[in-house]
Amino acid sequence: MKNMNQGTIVQVIGPVVDIKFTEELPDIYNAVLIRSQDQRSEESAGGLHITLEAMQHLGNDTVRCVALSSTDGLKRGMVA
Repeated sequence: MKNMNQGTIVQVIGPVVDIKFTEELPDIYNAVLIRSQDQRSEESAGGLHITLEAMQHLGNDTVRCVALSSTDGLKRGMVA
């Protein structure tokens, strides 16, 4: 399996999410996964599990992605 590269969410506008990567950018049409634990409740088995699709390289190490499900709960600074 390919090594997972991490990025940081810099903008969320509806289903569109911009993510800045410090290393290699994901290829266009590749999946970008966001997995985080729900910080409101330690008992919650949920948390965020969102899959995005890389759609455009914007420059400055930033990729524009489209979410394949709801972006509720996403915010700037989260790790993707």
